[in-house]
Amino acid sequence: MADTPLIELIDIKKQFGPVIALNGVSVSVLPGECHCLLGDNGAGKSTFIKTMAGVHKPTTGEIRMNGQKVDFANPRDAMNAGVATVYQDLAMIPLMSVTRNFWMGREPRKGVWPFQFLDMDRANQVTLEEMRRMGISLREPDQAVGTLSGGERQTVAIARAVYFGAKVLILDEPTSALGVRQTANVLATIDRVRKTGNGIVFITHNVRHAMAVGDRFTVLNRGKTLGTAKRGELKPEELQDMMVGGAEMAELSSSLGGTV
Repeated sequence: MADTPLIELIDIKKQFGPVIALNGVSVSVLPGECHCLLGDNGAGKSTFIKTMAGVHKPTTGEIRMNGQKVDFANPRDAMNAGVATVYQDLAMIPLMSVTRNFWMGREPRKGVWPFQFLDMDRANQVTLEEMRRMGISLREPDQAVGTLSGGERQTVAIARAVYFGAKVLILDEPTSALGVRQTANVLATIDRVRKTGNGIVFITHNVRHAMAVGDRFTVLNRGKTLGTAKRGELKPEELQDMMVGGAEMAELSSSLGGTV
């Protein structure tokens, strides 16, 4: 992996009136790295995602891409810079085809203006190729995306983001609602994308899923980072304790007779 981060958030603070949602958060993502951001509900993960993706402007702090300071005015600025977010809802229309959802209004055209027509053959071909690159073999690219499994739909969203230029891919809890086999497919897709040199920010509260693909791990708690560790520096149970508050859980377990 290269030494210069693809993206770097430095001492980010985000305040909404009197509420401090992020307080001095620093995270960087290297090329070919999966950086897992772990935290329980209310830890600040959603605010972090939206700040990195250009939805929120940080109150203080700095964002850099390839070592250069950037200022995202909106999500379009972030996308143009190569930062794409795959949210939990995936932004897909179930009754539309896989191809239509893959291109989402950016379908290739043929002919000369004003006599341009949708090049559906190329759209289907690219969709099949990109899905195959991610390890998914579709029967028909014109099948409704709603007929795919949850893991396959996640893969469509990831393949779409990468094809349209994402260098930094933010994945918002991509495995939270999936079964074991579908989760394995998504984790395999993350590994494939990482190996192409893209950077991945994997937002999750599942330590096992993070450990399966993560290179570095940062734990958020109540808007602050509790620390960052490389693979092998922490055991899964240590990460879990950091995420949920080991001392608090121990106290609760003691009060309940050791049943937690």
